[in-house]
Amino acid sequence: MKQGTAIIIGAGPAGLTAALELQRHSGVKPILLEASQEIGGISRTIRYKGNRMDIGGHRFFSKSDRVMRWWLELMPVEAGCGGAEGELRYQGQQRELPAAAVALDPQTEDLVMLVRQRKSRIYFLRRFFDYPISLTTATFRNMGLIRTIRCGVSYLRSALLPQREEQSLEDFIINRFGKQLYLTFFKSYTEKVWGVPCREISAEWGAQRIKGLSLKGVVTHFLKKSFGPKNSGSIAQKTTETSLIEKFLYPKLGPGQLWEHAAELVKKGGGEIHFGIHIDRIHVEGKKVVSVEGLNEAGERVTYAGDYFFSTMPVRDLVRAVTRAVPAEVTEVSEGLMYRDFITVGLLANKLTVTEKDGSPLKDNWIYIQEPDVVVGRLQIFNNWSPWLVSDKDKVWIGLEYFCNDTDSLWKLSDEEMAKFAVAEIARIGILKAEDVEDSHVVHVPKTYPAYFGSYGRFDVIRNYLDGFENLFLVGRNGMHKYNNQDHSMLTAMTAVENIVNGVTTKDNIWAINTEMEYHEEKVEK
Repeated sequence: MKQGTAIIIGAGPAGLTAALELQRHSGVKPILLEASQEIGGISRTIRYKGNRMDIGGHRFFSKSDRVMRWWLELMPVEAGCGGAEGELRYQGQQRELPAAAVALDPQTEDLVMLVRQRKSRIYFLRRFFDYPISLTTATFRNMGLIRTIRCGVSYLRSALLPQREEQSLEDFIINRFGKQLYLTFFKSYTEKVWGVPCREISAEWGAQRIKGLSLKGVVTHFLKKSFGPKNSGSIAQKTTETSLIEKFLYPKLGPGQLWEHAAELVKKGGGEIHFGIHIDRIHVEGKKVVSVEGLNEAGERVTYAGDYFFSTMPVRDLVRAVTRAVPAEVTEVSEGLMYRDFITVGLLANKLTVTEKDGSPLKDNWIYIQEPDVVVGRLQIFNNWSPWLVSDKDKVWIGLEYFCNDTDSLWKLSDEEMAKFAVAEIARIGILKAEDVEDSHVVHVPKTYPAYFGSYGRFDVIRNYLDGFENLFLVGRNGMHKYNNQDHSMLTAMTAVENIVNGVTTKDNIWAINTEMEYHEEKVEK
């Protein structure tokens, strides 16, 4: 059995997964170094006056059986929730979970997963459109006859004529939906998120984030949903494109609840977690990392030596921290990497102005704001993720999401100014009335989204250099500069641990996660 110490930079999903997997499958002791005071990275849960905020919205869903079972071993499905307690159903086969996954301690009755019904829509022209677009009378009525015809003709042209070479995200989407649907439902929101034209974003972003989604896929899903056999007992949906899934798991008290529990298990297993450690030096000897160094909260320099090193810190910061002279080309590409920052404004309100057709509260988990006259990109309704995220069930607790750069004027607004700005925007488009807002809370999250522009096209230069350090493993979203979902980040950590345990020297299988779907679906599964 492998022995030694693993230094893990970052206590988010990838870092904590690596720590637990090392404890389960080796004798390697994990030591996690977290720059903040919180567990979970961008999957943490923000607490404010008894309310909880989910940064970005986290569906606990994966096409990987391994990840689904990993989550449920930590947090079982709540008894009676969706008929899924104690088991998962995958394509008609029932696979029982380990007994420990369903045995609840009375002291941890909140440590459970809920089965949630997914609903998300686009808000455009002051109307709601299903997301992904559905072929319903309401959709055609909202779009209007002329726009509907234009979108249909545009799609047929894209489907029947030779497709354009996919050099950009714009090419990628037009090939799958046609130019008019791209202009109507994709361009504005995507450019809000990234702050640059879609034609400047790599097509690889689409390949990773919306993969097999196309208008044909949407139509097929609509027909199966409308006329095919029902499968209400399954939360696996393994044959369904990820963007179309309709059920997902969700921790009762928000995503951070699971990762906080994982952190406790790491500590109980003999691992260490240190907070407020800002790593700024990576010491290397030959082809190995020997230690990392940084500042603690007291401003003191601290050093951690180890046998294995996992990094989830932004790649640009990691390269800057290497104490040996770094090749000029690596530095050039690293400095050209770009990130998109994120602000969430939580608003506690008496009610929303908009409702469902029957007058009941909106049931959406999140709403994409396509309106061009506001900056806000997306709106979450925390009540609908879990009613336990809201202290007063008679109030509505929403999160307004803004995408920006840390050099933008928006980022530099005070919390009071930012909240005032957000309230004015959401009132302008008719979602609520300003006088119904009772309280607010603003959260800034730097480097939330690694960008697929800037010098990203030359990223292999960095990868080849850093992979040359035999005992250094890049995992997670920022650690690999890949726009991974939480399950993909976990799989990169699991694969890195397997490489250590099995003496595998290549790191290609780590980089293949969320790139080659065959690997993701077949080779990772045990």
